[in-house]
Amino acid sequence: MFANFNFENPEFFWLFLLLPFAIVWYVWKRHKQTPELKISSIKGFKAKSSLLSKFRPVLFVLRLLVLALIITAMARPRTVDVSTKTSSTKGIDIVMAIDVSASMLARDLEPNRLDALKNVAEEFIQGRPGDRIGLVVYAGESFTKTPITSDKSIVLKALEDIKYNNVLENGTAIGSGLATAVNRLKDSKAESKVIILLTDGVNNSGFIDPKTASELAKEFGIKVYTIGVGSNGMALSPIAILPNGRFQFGSVQVEIDEDLLKQIAATTGGEYFRATNNEKLEAIYEQIDSLEKTEIEEFRYYNYDEKFRSLVLLAGGLLLFEIFLRYTLFRSFI
Repeated sequence: MFANFNFENPEFFWLFLLLPFAIVWYVWKRHKQTPELKISSIKGFKAKSSLLSKFRPVLFVLRLLVLALIITAMARPRTVDVSTKTSSTKGIDIVMAIDVSASMLARDLEPNRLDALKNVAEEFIQGRPGDRIGLVVYAGESFTKTPITSDKSIVLKALEDIKYNNVLENGTAIGSGLATAVNRLKDSKAESKVIILLTDGVNNSGFIDPKTASELAKEFGIKVYTIGVGSNGMALSPIAILPNGRFQFGSVQVEIDEDLLKQIAATTGGEYFRATNNEKLEAIYEQIDSLEKTEIEEFRYYNYDEKFRSLVLLAGGLLLFEIFLRYTLFRSFI
């Protein structure tokens, strides 16, 4: 309710500190505020308690209310309404190429490599409102999961649906995954085009050499950030499929072709990162997010509705009412 309400000059509220002193002054001087008549004796007068005299402090209360309203008006209360908001954005086109081979189910990241990636990638996508993003998945072969689009709900839904299955041939075709991502970006008119290539293995499948794919990316002005996912040493990974269809896990040596990933990044002007745990994977995406900034030009039009006028009018009305009471109902004849 008060989200768009503020005071332009709140420093005037310090004047409220004067009100307690006014109250103390009134209490101290209260009995000297009305005229007095001294006579030698009041035996000839009939003593009668006046109910009206007990309400005389109402005049002082009205004066205090007037002062409080004037102080509040001086602080300039107002509401702010953003009536029009337009923005001009020079976005970045990004394709995330994700390895979905069986090894991505390894549990050296929690709960496994693939789910850890999806959690971090979701935050990354939500943090790029001005960019177009697409998804490519690959194992022994590759395909486009989502073309580049500015509709983040489509991308997030597609990311959520990514999982390991037997649709793709098993293996790790880094060259094919990179080439498919390049194909999604080669006709882009964006000033900056980026591929985030993630894998946890070595190139052992596909018909396209990763080095050839990286040269294509360079030719089309596409920068590639490569990420190797996996801990150092052994990792609990799928080694067989049980009769019930579930994976049997065992300790497997983590093998990532870091030299290849570094070469792809260097060829295209990107960088190589190694994610050995969830925290490092999240930090990598945050670093890529900071490296690839989007230029946003934003215009906002503000409509201010000043509220002090009504307070001044109310204060004036109360002051006139107090004067009226003082010279009529509470008038002294002495």
